[in-house]
Amino acid sequence: MEFCILGLHLLFLLTYIIGPNMAEQEVENLSGLSSNPDKNIFVIRENGTTCLMAEFSGRIIVPYEVPASNEVDWNLEDANIQLPRDTEIKGKCWNNESELHLTWSDKLCTLKLFFVKDGQDSTKSSLRGWKVNKIQFLYDLSDRTNFKNGARPGKHTASRHNLSLMVTPAGMSYECEAPERISLTSTDQKKTVVLFLSEVHIQPFDIKSDFVYSEEYRCLTDQRKQLEETLPLILGLTLGVAIVIILAVYHVHHKMTANQVQIPRDRSLYKHMG
Repeated sequence: MEFCILGLHLLFLLTYIIGPNMAEQEVENLSGLSSNPDKNIFVIRENGTTCLMAEFSGRIIVPYEVPASNEVDWNLEDANIQLPRDTEIKGKCWNNESELHLTWSDKLCTLKLFFVKDGQDSTKSSLRGWKVNKIQFLYDLSDRTNFKNGARPGKHTASRHNLSLMVTPAGMSYECEAPERISLTSTDQKKTVVLFLSEVHIQPFDIKSDFVYSEEYRCLTDQRKQLEETLPLILGLTLGVAIVIILAVYHVHHKMTANQVQIPRDRSLYKHMG
């Protein structure tokens, strides 16, 4: 009897500890709301509240081997895989970690993004925020939709760990219109798989209003582009103001000197003065 009671206590304790982590969250694919056919919108909700939002255009370049014309050697081709709108979504939201899993092509392709809060133990508040610390892309070369001529079927994983991507201050969302290129190393003979993300807007933590991003933190590329676009305008306005000031000073100076008595330079004219 005591053994049964102890077992129930242990079961309750395990349920309490791992229960929240194993719970399934609501997921929604809202890509149909985007006017861009290549852009996807994903939402994960927990207990009726949005805990992760992400939207971006995704494209993946995967090198794979095809038979050469001599039927002896092998050539490399690149599969250009566009993230489709009918993507299946899964994900998890925790206090300090979040995940977004996207699956398509009859579950033969899966892209996983891992987010983590950064700098929580630091005394410098400026270091506190979140980032992408790991990316995985799982693919199967038997997928004839994306790997049409592939002759070496097999499951592979391309990944990068210990990343510091999309580093964003706490309580803010990350936004970047410019394309971002991320190289992943594949288990397929260490081939390099390249992930391109563009028109990115992501927030995996601290969403204050349902379906509403917090204040945007722009990526450095967008910041530089904005500066390049506004700098000529700023310089033009500055130059215009400087010209106006110079003309105003000249006008005032000319008016003041015009009212002064002119002293003749020819000394012979002094006798006519007075």
